[in-house]
Amino acid sequence: MSDDLCVEVPVATTFRIRWAGVQWEEEQAMALRRAVFCHEQGIFVGDDRDEIDEMDEMDGRAQLLVAVKCQAGEPEMVVGTVRIHETEPGVWFGSRLAVHVAYRSHGKIGATLIKLAVSSANGLGCTRFLAHVQSQNVPLFRRLHWHVLAEETLLGRPHHLMQADLDFYPACLTPRVGLSTLGRSGT
Repeated sequence: MSDDLCVEVPVATTFRIRWAGVQWEEEQAMALRRAVFCHEQGIFVGDDRDEIDEMDEMDGRAQLLVAVKCQAGEPEMVVGTVRIHETEPGVWFGSRLAVHVAYRSHGKIGATLIKLAVSSANGLGCTRFLAHVQSQNVPLFRRLHWHVLAEETLLGRPHHLMQADLDFYPACLTPRVGLSTLGRSGT
């Protein structure tokens, strides 16, 4: 058989967005947060972990969500993350949304993380879902049916306190399975 007949078939890239379930996902998510919030944005020095990350099960431990890049169905690396936690019965917050710089132009990873964050909290009895959103990200959240409650300055940067319209986020009862989105060619 001639080498001329060999054709390289592209391998499908998918992104699995789900609650983190294994240690390597959590480690890569925390490394991604450090890369974005410490190195790239300079908001924190050294590490962005806080008391929310340190909460235990009794305190309503924060749940870490991840976007995992998969090649041919096999998990490869964490390319996005967000965390959610309940501050009082029914009231949930999302925070530390981060997408790897090489995957931001993909356009679906951040939005799908937000969708699963709100939908999974909704499945756990959420009546109000809030986030402190950096000003440059407000247009994305508005497209995803969030509205601004207040403008504020946090960590020396302009933020908006925003609330999700829960009518657009049906309850997800399988957040460990999560959601999938297809990647563009070359991602």
